[in-house]
Amino acid sequence: MPIRPENRARYPGNWRAISDRIRFQRAAGRCECEGECGLHRTTPGPRRCVEVHGQSATFAKGKVVLTVAHLDHTPENVADTNLKAMCQRCHLLYDKDHHQANAARTRARRALGEEERA
Repeated sequence: MPIRPENRARYPGNWRAISDRIRFQRAAGRCECEGECGLHRTTPGPRRCVEVHGQSATFAKGKVVLTVAHLDHTPENVADTNLKAMCQRCHLLYDKDHHQANAARTRARRALGEEERA
């Protein structure tokens, strides 16, 4: 997922190398999600997502883009235990509540007339 310009400074200078290592060495180009997104919990125990970077998506349209999710939503925390390679579908679902909270804060600021000053 693209890094928003206002968050770029929160990522280390070697983020691209970290991201590549997680996605293509550790995860071997495959989504590492085991239900964190809320989808792969139809059977007991971990069930890893089947999506593979660059391949046609199994459950969506288009090609799979493998991303790196920060499990604690903190870009500064690049510990391997906090990072997980996820297809864009799993990553968006995993971040859904976080995105909704950010949107609510933005709407509240705008309602107070702070939309451009924030």
